[in-house]
Amino acid sequence: MEPLGDSEIRASFVNCSKGEARRMSLPRELDGLPWADLDFLGWRDPGAPDRGYLVTERAGELVGVTLRVPQGGPRALTKTTMCSLCLTAHGGSGVSLLAARKVGASGRDGNTVGAYMCADLACSLYVRGKKTPLMSMRYKESLSVEERLDRLRGNLDEFVDKVLREG
Repeated sequence: MEPLGDSEIRASFVNCSKGEARRMSLPRELDGLPWADLDFLGWRDPGAPDRGYLVTERAGELVGVTLRVPQGGPRALTKTTMCSLCLTAHGGSGVSLLAARKVGASGRDGNTVGAYMCADLACSLYVRGKKTPLMSMRYKESLSVEERLDRLRGNLDEFVDKVLREG
């Protein structure tokens, strides 16, 4: 992923108001992020642990999606759980159910799309072996890193498609 600036990130969000995008907490030290190892920019808000954000490129355009931990749902899983984007297995609370409000009238009516994702949204780093999950199950995949990255990108595109789909 190419390095992004504050204004590019804030302008990319499709499922929140411009005011919400202006007020969101961006990752600290954007210049220090490992951009070459990121397939999408994902972060959790340290001041609001029930919020997360991801920004990805689709057809040459940036698309940002706000995420929330659903109210009343379990916040910490005690068993080993797998991220639906990168298929990394995590123990404990390493995977969270994150929901994104759909765009348009459907989102205004309260409709969301949810997925179990790496709680820290560092899928790209897990797939590349740059980060290791705490208390993870050890298993060996037969796919190459590039094949796993293609799978991650496909799963992310599928999730974002659901957010963008009206109705």
